[in-house]
Amino acid sequence: MALCLKQVFNKDKTFRPRKKFEPGTQRFELYKKAQASLKSGLDLKAVVQLPPGESINDWIAVHVVDFFNRINLIYGTMSEYCTERSCPIMSGGLKYEYRWQDDSKYKKPTKLSAPQYMCMLMDWIEMLINNEDVFPTRIGVPFPKQFQQVCTKILTRLFRVFVHVYIHHFDSIINMGAEAHVNTCYKHFYYFIREFSLIDHRELEPLKEMTERICH
Repeated sequence: MALCLKQVFNKDKTFRPRKKFEPGTQRFELYKKAQASLKSGLDLKAVVQLPPGESINDWIAVHVVDFFNRINLIYGTMSEYCTERSCPIMSGGLKYEYRWQDDSKYKKPTKLSAPQYMCMLMDWIEMLINNEDVFPTRIGVPFPKQFQQVCTKILTRLFRVFVHVYIHHFDSIINMGAEAHVNTCYKHFYYFIREFSLIDHRELEPLKEMTERICH
């Protein structure tokens, strides 16, 4: 697993390749629209709202991929501070512990170190968003019936990255001068998942006080 992380987050190499949208597709146009709104300085609460006439599943798909890219990069920038020794358990403080489960290697919830959990998570999300049966990119191919449930699971697990980073590594984020960027990314993520009720409110508890402070 250490080898996996070294390959993914080696400072001498690029981070995990970004998932991109094909130019000329509807989703690419939606992505451009979302990015333009972000750069225009509009209120983030307004930015996340579904544009008139657009498909909610396309809108969610665009944001899930974008959040994966952004959060993967955030974790990658401070992964050298998140080690087997510093973070032997994937947690959010003393009260919250996150165990890994998937449909292949870990069929039961399994305790992992934070670096192991992050590596499994990013691989799992990358596999899903590159799966045409889950995230179809061809025109006319419908989303699967369980699409939003899959996105809820992805976003719930990505939220746990924020929990771990804010609670265990925020000093490192401050020292790198990345606090404003991480906060903006978190606020964008939070307003989006609240706008479409994509994460159970109980999952949000670990960052409740901070969220109330920065997400007015």
